[in-house]
Amino acid sequence: MPYVQRDSTGQVVAIFAQPGPGHDELLPAGHPELAALAGASEFAHLDADLIRVIEDVVDVLIDRGLLRLTDLPPDAQRKLLARKGARARLREGLDLLSPNGVI
Repeated sequence: MPYVQRDSTGQVVAIFAQPGPGHDELLPAGHPELAALAGASEFAHLDADLIRVIEDVVDVLIDRGLLRLTDLPPDAQRKLLARKGARARLREGLDLLSPNGVI
């Protein structure tokens, strides 16, 4: 049975396996408030996946010359370039091999 933390309006905002300061209320498994929180988390994950798909589609359209980055609104250009830069930095940070293949 999970312990929950509520915000000032009484909404469940976090779920914990153990009780602690600010989260000592126990709710039974399958409680509707837990299901609602889990559903919101699932949609957030699906949204993140869809964003990645849209980025990939935009990249393909640009690569094929069907779209120019400058065809997009400035805010969209800025967001796409920021995410592309963040992904590149993440990829570089995860490269555990040195240039000569030695760890």
